[in-house]
Amino acid sequence: MGTALRTYCFLDALQPQLATFMAKTARGFLPVPGQASLFVEIAPGIAINQVTDIALKATRVQPALQVVERAYGLLEVHDHDQGEVLSAGAAILRHLDLREQDRLKPKVLTNQIIRGVEAYQTQIINRASAGMMVLPGQSLFILECEPAGYAVLAANEAEKAAQVYLVNVTPYGAFGRLYMSGPEAEVDAAATAATAALAAVAGREPEKFVDR
Repeated sequence: MGTALRTYCFLDALQPQLATFMAKTARGFLPVPGQASLFVEIAPGIAINQVTDIALKATRVQPALQVVERAYGLLEVHDHDQGEVLSAGAAILRHLDLREQDRLKPKVLTNQIIRGVEAYQTQIINRASAGMMVLPGQSLFILECEPAGYAVLAANEAEKAAQVYLVNVTPYGAFGRLYMSGPEAEVDAAATAATAALAAVAGREPEKFVDR
């Protein structure tokens, strides 16, 4: 059984909030705003160790995140030079004997906006957040996608497009999740940018499970 490429996501420039969120929550070498970044998610998860080895030996990129789960593995690498990050990606694809277009096409499972969030709900959300706080009365954008790694693409493009606050992003596991808050019009713009970015990713359609 070969390795499946679930996420292959190149970010040309990490936005300030996403880079800072990664620096706060990751255990590796921390990125700074403006650096290029690559997220690679594969199955089975344990194979991500070899993927990390290949990327680091082939280039000078640094890893911020390596997550090894039973089913999926996720790696993030970054550098100031976009060419180094792209070279790391090319080395990874050669190792896996795959092409970028062999990645899965992202699917949005949840795309909702809660307007005028109540104070008690903001308290619940903020207690579980590693990013900015949701304030009462703000709008809250919630996105859930699969594969999980594409949540960072949604977050980065939303931050480019609007003045919003990154509350939380989870780019690993069965599903990726993104929470962003702010004024209603800004959240609407962020949601549009995030969903458009995911829709523009080319890849193969995930296999449909047939219950026999």
